[in-house]
Amino acid sequence: FAVPNTLATQIAVIATVTVLFMLSAQTGLQRGIKYLSNMNMVLALTLLFFLLFLGPTHFIMSVFPSTFGHYIQNLPTMSLNLAPFRDSTWIHNWTLFYWAWWIAWAPFVGTFIARISKGRTVRQFVLGVLLVPSLFCAFWFTVFGGTGIALELFQNTPLKAVMETQGIEVLLFTVLEQYPMGTVMSLLAIFLIGTFFITSADSATFVLGTLTTNGSLNPPNRVKFTWGVIQSLSASILLWSGGLKGLQTGAILAAFPFVFVIIILIISLLKSFQEETR
Repeated sequence: FAVPNTLATQIAVIATVTVLFMLSAQTGLQRGIKYLSNMNMVLALTLLFFLLFLGPTHFIMSVFPSTFGHYIQNLPTMSLNLAPFRDSTWIHNWTLFYWAWWIAWAPFVGTFIARISKGRTVRQFVLGVLLVPSLFCAFWFTVFGGTGIALELFQNTPLKAVMETQGIEVLLFTVLEQYPMGTVMSLLAIFLIGTFFITSADSATFVLGTLTTNGSLNPPNRVKFTWGVIQSLSASILLWSGGLKGLQTGAILAAFPFVFVIIILIISLLKSFQEETR
């Protein structure tokens, strides 16, 4: 849409998302977060089925079992691979970065999921939080990634050239433009990305508010507002000082102390299981 990818644009996006997620946070768990999350799922499924049925359906359905089986087979190797004997740039920029990203987010995400899962059994929790979302994510990546690969291989769509000249951020919209209602779907994708950011930040604000009010299940709005401003300023400062690389470095540094927090959480979980079985 010819919007320049500048620092000013990025800061404006952060400011807009901040205002929206803080407005959502003020409405509480049963209103803002719940409604936005439900809307996100509907829009995400709309985008998924759009590409699944208008895109290379047969190719996607063939790719899914093959790639998923390959993933399961090579999961231990890929999990421990640090590429010591070859160029490790990709491993560091993607695999290690996302490990650190999720380590840093895990205590907050876990706390929020535990809050909204009150009353569920452990079996229901594992099924609804671990197994089903993992399968859905695998299928999601297959649909979008498989569509892009099919366009590149079989329809001569120069996605690689687009990535090299315009950046990886443009690829999703280039793929969507190859199909009917591509512009509408591109606008839907932008809206969906924004609402996912809003719900993620909204949830983080809620958890931070809970942790800083002695475990209150409904932290005061002023506390959530304060944490929302802190999140926004932190992201803006990291982006201004070091760009995307700065954000990645910040995530990796923040992840290290949380490794010990996660270890303590695992021990606490096992102890709680033992106490319940006595």
